[in-house]
Amino acid sequence: MGFDLDMTLADTRSGIAAVYDELSSRLGLPIDSGQIITRLGPPLEYELANWMPAEAIPAAATLFREIYPAVGVPVHTAMAGAYEAIAAVRARGGRVIVVTGKNPRDAAGTVELLGLEVDEVVGSVFGAAKGSALARFGAAAYVGDHVADIEAARAGGAMSVTVATGPYTVGELREHGADVALGDLTEFADWFVGWRTRDELR
Repeated sequence: MGFDLDMTLADTRSGIAAVYDELSSRLGLPIDSGQIITRLGPPLEYELANWMPAEAIPAAATLFREIYPAVGVPVHTAMAGAYEAIAAVRARGGRVIVVTGKNPRDAAGTVELLGLEVDEVVGSVFGAAKGSALARFGAAAYVGDHVADIEAARAGGAMSVTVATGPYTVGELREHGADVALGDLTEFADWFVGWRTRDELR
């Protein structure tokens, strides 16, 4: 089973906002962190393009990533149902991979901080680019909060399971083609047990 990280397994809003606030202070550039955390998902450079000219983005991205481990990671928390979701997969003998747009160092740091029991972490991939990691791992389904995670599941030959804990509602996720749309991860364990049971009875 594959999972996205930000706003799927981990609530990273406060950490990301804190890093953007620090970045804004250091660069002397107005950046609205409150607005940013309502649309998490795309790569860092995509978001920075909303606040600065293209030539300034590489240096700003480097500085953001330098700040992140000390300012962002320590205040991350687990999303409701995250531990139970992973436990449900493991109880059926499954393995878990995290595939995320967050860079590998901070993704692994977040997973370690939260004590999420996963087998592998793959970072710095977004949308359909996540597909190769999911296919290599053999993920039967991929769980995410963004419409790009639906593309990821399709690219990896996996079922698309979505949670409405990011920028999209359950209805919007369904409209974008999700196979399953849940309110949040607290609904995952029951869905997963039912799905695996039906699969085993076939």
